[in-house]
Amino acid sequence: MIGAIAGDIIGSIYEFDDEKPEYDFPLFTENSHFTDDTILSVALADSILNNEDYRFKLYEYYHRYPYGGYGGFFHKWAEVKNSPPYNSYGNGSAMRVSPVAWAFNDLETVLAKAKESAEVTHNHPEGIKGAQATASAIFLARSGSSKNEIKEYIEKNFAYFLDFDLEELRKNYTFNETCQKTVPQAIYTFLISDSFEDSIRKAIYIGGDSDTLACINGSIAQAYYGIPKSIVEIVKQKLDDHLLKIVNDFTDKYKIL
Repeated sequence: MIGAIAGDIIGSIYEFDDEKPEYDFPLFTENSHFTDDTILSVALADSILNNEDYRFKLYEYYHRYPYGGYGGFFHKWAEVKNSPPYNSYGNGSAMRVSPVAWAFNDLETVLAKAKESAEVTHNHPEGIKGAQATASAIFLARSGSSKNEIKEYIEKNFAYFLDFDLEELRKNYTFNETCQKTVPQAIYTFLISDSFEDSIRKAIYIGGDSDTLACINGSIAQAYYGIPKSIVEIVKQKLDDHLLKIVNDFTDKYKIL
């Protein structure tokens, strides 16, 4: 899960940058910060740790962190307790799903729980699909699958196109908050990477919704590569005490290195 948080924090200052950063951009700056991607990922981790409803924890964390930079529809949803889902296919369902992929130990359960975590808000088929594709990629990566196996599974089961060209993608890709225009790009940039840091850099290099792209990308890259301790240390320094406690408790319980 901390790979997702790292991606969010690293990408946070590039999300609305008019110029796409060069590959060798600074990983962290004084202005790097966690956003709603981190907040809602930790909310799901908290829900799993304490066996509480996903809907309740998302609502709770929204009110604990009201200035997280949430999307407009989620903002309206979370203002009122027990709001119904709003048929979203936004990338929020995918960026928050990483705890699900670490907490459950068979792919069938991971897919079912990813669907549950998505559909409290994102009950559109594409919203559910984005969460399931991300969660399955994480699960397969942490279970020892090769990149080719991950790619083949995602293409077969979710029909995502994953054969981009990096430079063409950088040239033509624009800001997009949908699952169908974020999740494939996040997975692709992981697939062509050679380390955790390289994966994050390539996700942000293409532009777009940088914090969420890197969050999804980082969640998979962590499962495949692990994360350098130097990055983990900086990420933890960027979290407040509550978020850090949940991250540490979740990491300890599910033995995530």
